[in-house]
Amino acid sequence: MKKVISKEMSKKEDMKSEYDFSSMKGAVRGKYYKAYRDGHKVVIHKADGTSSVQYFKLEDGAVMLEPDVRKYFSNSEAVNKALRSLISIIPSSAHTK
Repeated sequence: MKKVISKEMSKKEDMKSEYDFSSMKGAVRGKYYKAYRDGHKVVIHKADGTSSVQYFKLEDGAVMLEPDVRKYFSNSEAVNKALRSLISIIPSSAHTK
């Protein structure tokens, strides 16, 4: 069952105190967004002192939703259903280009 969050909750109640970023001066939302979309690497440091590097890139066709849009679509199935309903209203000449 999905947890329902009251719209009346304050931001302070939404986030734990250890996640309070209000004191961070000069912080920029989305600073690494483009780099993440372009691909990124993760260095894994192992207990034996060695490390390995893994590279990640969004798969072809992957789409990142903006937060305001994400509120309305909880999963891929919901996004695909909405887009399929829009396909029916797009003029047929638009998708032959």
